Amino acid sequence: MHAELKQSIIQWLADDADRMQALNIAASCHLPDWWLAAGFVRNLVWDQLHGYSQSTPLNDLDLIYFCNEDSSEQRDQLLEQQLIAQTGQPWSVKNQARMHLRNLDAPYRSAMEAMSCWVEVETVVGANLNAQGEIYVVAPLGLQPLFDLTITLNPKKHKLHDFQQRISEKKWLELWPKLRVQD
Repeated sequence: MHAELKQSIIQWLADDADRMQALNIAASCHLPDWWLAAGFVRNLVWDQLHGYSQSTPLNDLDLIYFCNEDSSEQRDQLLEQQLIAQTGQPWSVKNQARMHLRNLDAPYRSAMEAMSCWVEVETVVGANLNAQGEIYVVAPLGLQPLFDLTITLNPKKHKLHDFQQRISEKKWLELWPKLRVQD
């Protein structure tokens, strides 16, 4: 079942010209262990499952990567500014090698490990292009909750208040009325 869900996402991404352009631009940055993650994939799935003919606008394009050699915030800011200038799109670039400091976690060993600590289970999904230009999808906490149209608190040390605040601020229940909150 997981393979079928992953294949659906790959097809939806391939059919979305804007997302394919973003994947190609991200790939051209040649970052190690990179992913377009969070709403980039999550919102696409929710849009498809709601039968929307057009994608809901993304607040940002979450480009994450993992690089211990240079985990400076300045590097991310420079890359973010370059991507915004190049595309006019709202990019957010974060090296996950330093994000454990913000999250008060032990150091992460990969972008996928960092992703697995995000607040909602359904947000823990990313896509990239491999060396052959093929779409690759990862979901360290699985894909079924995303396809079940739920919003689920990640059991890794997150507080219910933060979870509920994110749901409210992001207006997910208004944008996708079929969603159900699992806390």
